[in-house]
Amino acid sequence: MFALTEKNKSIAQLLLNTGTCPRCVFRFCCVGLQASYRHPYKDLLRELHEFLEYNKEKEDTFCGEIIDPPCKRSRLENMGEGAEDLNQNGALQETSVADDVDVTMGNPAPKVCNVCLGILQKFCEMDFVKKVCQKVNSSDYQFTSFVFSVSLPPQLSVREHAAWLLVKEEMGKQGLSLAKEDIVQLKDAYKWIIHPLFSEELGVPVDGKSLFEVSVVFAHPETDEDCHFLATVCPDCFKPAKNKQSVFTRMAIIKALDKIKEEDFRKHFPCPPRSPTRICAALEIECTNGAIFVAGRYNKYSRNLPQTPWIIDGERKLESSVEELISEHLMTAFKADSFNFSSSGREDVDVRTLGNGRPFAIELVNPHRIHFTAKEMKELQQKINNSSDKIKVRDLQLVTREAIGHMKEGEEEKTKTYNALIWTDKAIQKEEIAILDDMKELKIDQKTPLRVLHRRPLAVRSRVIHTMKSEYIDDHHFRLRLKTQAGTYIKEFVHGDFGRTKPNIGFLLKRTADILELDVESVDVDWPPSLND
Repeated sequence: MFALTEKNKSIAQLLLNTGTCPRCVFRFCCVGLQASYRHPYKDLLRELHEFLEYNKEKEDTFCGEIIDPPCKRSRLENMGEGAEDLNQNGALQETSVADDVDVTMGNPAPKVCNVCLGILQKFCEMDFVKKVCQKVNSSDYQFTSFVFSVSLPPQLSVREHAAWLLVKEEMGKQGLSLAKEDIVQLKDAYKWIIHPLFSEELGVPVDGKSLFEVSVVFAHPETDEDCHFLATVCPDCFKPAKNKQSVFTRMAIIKALDKIKEEDFRKHFPCPPRSPTRICAALEIECTNGAIFVAGRYNKYSRNLPQTPWIIDGERKLESSVEELISEHLMTAFKADSFNFSSSGREDVDVRTLGNGRPFAIELVNPHRIHFTAKEMKELQQKINNSSDKIKVRDLQLVTREAIGHMKEGEEEKTKTYNALIWTDKAIQKEEIAILDDMKELKIDQKTPLRVLHRRPLAVRSRVIHTMKSEYIDDHHFRLRLKTQAGTYIKEFVHGDFGRTKPNIGFLLKRTADILELDVESVDVDWPPSLND
């Protein structure tokens, strides 16, 4: 059943005569049936021809579509006016509209639609679909579904506004009205057509929540200036913004079109919009996979290994880091472009992390491979552990973005256990350090340590030392096992940091104290879930 009815006839005739393509006619006639847009373009022309009872003998053009072969002069004038074709990089090369002839039908390609600029014409054809899919397949991504996105030239909004004013005026003569929001959106119509074609060609379903995205960026340089008049009429809508190459963004244009008066718009822009000579260009065809998140726990056995790359004034101080030793293997396995590392706190370069290790998570950006079995993750974990004796990872697993929040939730309310080797300047007896064992829930105030003041704001932070257990070694050395609130600066709690941490071990023992070695024995964050070996 044909999508248009008798009441649509005058509008369809008006739009077709002014250079609008059949699918845009459907949009302005508020046709919401998706299947109507999916008919082959030539079938739509024929059906519209029959619907409007067009007299071929009296007219030689229809909807801006050339029915009879153009004269020689016309062909010469059209030489060099471009449609496009995809090159090897996924962009489109210009070809002549006049040269794009269907030999079997004896007719040249359609003129470019004055509203959609060819989006609902050439770019709905299987040739374009196949070339996009070739780009997808050659990109070597692993995916089981996809989401398709398009970026349209912002001037399309101006042309659609002009066509709407034209149709609204015609309908007003009939005592009818047309709200702008009743028009079927160009993106919607395009996806109705293109989604099934892509899905069939790629062999996977379209899924709006898919991590794998195929995106196409369209541009139409010939009509770029269509929207420039709006900056004069509505200057407050167009303000420069960071990371924006042009002030003429889609949102700015829509804001201006909502504000401009109809008579002012008509003074600056023709209704109907003029037909362009060239079709849109697909400037970019890109594939991206959403980030994958890998979590686990790491142990650090070296006192000469930073958690993250140690670079000062552009100069690397140590050759590697925990982050790099783990991520380099994950980057290779997942074929990712980049990564972001995070963890539940951090230890200094000279501090070991023992026990069950410290929870960490790595975001792998744009991975080409996304599916790993539990066995493969176990093998990847073993590969990391075999590559260095400085670190070891456990419980390596894929997690969701949301799950990473558990690692940070209540981070300062969690506890951590440390083992410190402490030196005192004056000789000390076993009985003197025993007073530390009796202290419970000791509250301390720590002003931002001098050693981290370059990267953390100056503040006084209250922390709690839950328990302490001392172990006497000799006159000047003892070990102290501490269970503290997360975020406590242990080194400063021992030596006092020139009085910036109060009280401190030196103050409590009434002598100068310093820390010689420090180990993290446990980070009491119940995440990620433990895995069976």
